[in-house]
Amino acid sequence: MGFWQGRRVLLTGHTGFKGAWLAHWLLLRGARPYGLALAPDTQPTLFDQLGLAARMDHAIGDIRDADLVARRVQEVVPEVAFHLAAQALVRRSYSAPTETFATNVMGTVHVMEALRLANRHCALVVVTTDKVYENREWCHAYRETDALGGHDPYSASKAACEIAVASYRRAFFAQGPVAIGVARAGNVIGGGDWAQDRIVPDFIRAGLSGQPLSMRNPHASRPWQHVLDPLAGYMTLAERLFAGETVAQDAFNFGPDSADQRSVAKLLQAAQQYWPVDWTDASDPEAPHEAGLLALTTDKARSILDWHPRWRFDRAVKRTIGWYRAVEVEGADPIACTTADIDAFEAVA
Repeated sequence: MGFWQGRRVLLTGHTGFKGAWLAHWLLLRGARPYGLALAPDTQPTLFDQLGLAARMDHAIGDIRDADLVARRVQEVVPEVAFHLAAQALVRRSYSAPTETFATNVMGTVHVMEALRLANRHCALVVVTTDKVYENREWCHAYRETDALGGHDPYSASKAACEIAVASYRRAFFAQGPVAIGVARAGNVIGGGDWAQDRIVPDFIRAGLSGQPLSMRNPHASRPWQHVLDPLAGYMTLAERLFAGETVAQDAFNFGPDSADQRSVAKLLQAAQQYWPVDWTDASDPEAPHEAGLLALTTDKARSILDWHPRWRFDRAVKRTIGWYRAVEVEGADPIACTTADIDAFEAVA
């Protein structure tokens, strides 16, 4: 039997894009996922498309509520926890900075504190972002030892979250029972993302409506990767943490090969091969600051976790747009399409 068979897994943020993909993958591997998240805030939502409310133990709640988080941990008694719940949008963080810091910093503290008080052996993977680094817009890729920072409230809140994680690791978990690892991922794409102010969902909505897409920052460069690549890293990290490997109790970058760094415009051009959507450059120099250049080095995850990205940029784009076309145009079953992507991904050595 595999590691995940029958494993009790707490998954915060399971109603989001990444969380829904991870919940479905865990179910396929025989795990017992228990969710805690806000209700989905988009229409449609991958969580609903995958029918996850009926397939897992599903609870709606706000991680800013410490008592609620503690009760959920007591109910689940998790062996593994993935903390994905967050206010994850850069532009929203400018209009809702208090919510962003409260969710991303104190929400994480509430999860760690609940696990500390439970006092049971548990592997905890805290998911942050590539944007935790003090981004100097330089050409080399950031490594895990580079300084944390953050210009916008989202990035700064995630960096602050990591400082809180480091404190809990040293102050409370140096001798167990909770083993904490941090996962920093690049910009993910994949079928079923319906969030506002994200490039692929905006591209798909334009394609479905027949309207051209206005891009606010087409020349920005990002480490694009299919959602399954970082999720595979999260699961690998959780397994190593559960096994008690001290080298895993640290921060890890999960990103694509350096050759797969692309601008927003290049991403759109690749997507147009599979769905001909027109787009225009709507850059606004007065818009709130967003990073123009950001890349990650993944040497640490490769050497310590033996993790490697499996899908190159072109395949990631093809599978992503293919999922949307199959589900939204051809009427295919979202569960079958998501499972097919996971099967194809796992078949890659």
